[in-house]
Amino acid sequence: MKCTINRRAQFSASHRYWLPECSEAENLTRFGACTRFPGHGHNYVLFVSMLGDLDEYGMVLNLSDVKHTIKREITSQLDFSYLNEAWEEFQQTLPTTENIARVIWQRLAPHLPLVRIQLFEHPELWADYYGDDMEAYLTVSTHFSAAHRLARPDLSFEENSEIYGKCARPNGHGHNYHLEVTIKGSIDPRTGMIADLVGFQSAIDTFVVEPFDHTFLNKDIAYFENVVPTAENIAIHIRDLLQAPIQQIGAQLYKVKLIESPNNSCEVYCTEPQESRRSLHQQVPTLVQV
Repeated sequence: MKCTINRRAQFSASHRYWLPECSEAENLTRFGACTRFPGHGHNYVLFVSMLGDLDEYGMVLNLSDVKHTIKREITSQLDFSYLNEAWEEFQQTLPTTENIARVIWQRLAPHLPLVRIQLFEHPELWADYYGDDMEAYLTVSTHFSAAHRLARPDLSFEENSEIYGKCARPNGHGHNYHLEVTIKGSIDPRTGMIADLVGFQSAIDTFVVEPFDHTFLNKDIAYFENVVPTAENIAIHIRDLLQAPIQQIGAQLYKVKLIESPNNSCEVYCTEPQESRRSLHQQVPTLVQV
């Protein structure tokens, strides 16, 4: 029986986005405040996912061995380091979140049966890497607050209440929505980025957060005049709003996840997720070891 196990690790390190072949103005245009000397730091959180068969002891791998491998190959070398100089790979390609994830994969792959490296630069920015050469995924998390009412105009209040329950009450109700937007693309061999991060965050703010925040969705967003603003429909509309702006920054919109409350969330894909990854996460039991 196949099973995926995940091991968590962490390290603190600093980095700077700066290309010596570019002028100061060019670096500022590309990287903004991340160009400031002598760099800035993060508390990185790393998840290493591995796939294998259960052995006679009920384990895929001995987690103590996994822990020591990650420490030896990764965290002992990166913790309290200046990433630009820590490894040779980061002198060729900047240590962005997505590129760090890629290089960690390369360094662990000879030792562990990897299926994913997930690296959090901070809770609102993380990268996923699956071993696909230079392809990676980058996720930005943000939030907005809005009210809505779930009711179809062609149905009576009683009929809407039968379908939507309390959510059909005439004056609506509100949520603090959490939004995760994931893009995919090829890591640039020099900048280490799959897209302009400033442009990525700006697209989300411009097309979603600013127009949606502190609104009554049914009345303030034209799209929802004729579409019930369920979490599913909101996520689909956000996907449609972001497709073109994300393409303009050179990446592909991959997934939109909307968390309406701690109990309710939905996600929509902008391209079909690879079947192997979908089946991996939907059919294989997972063990998280902290």
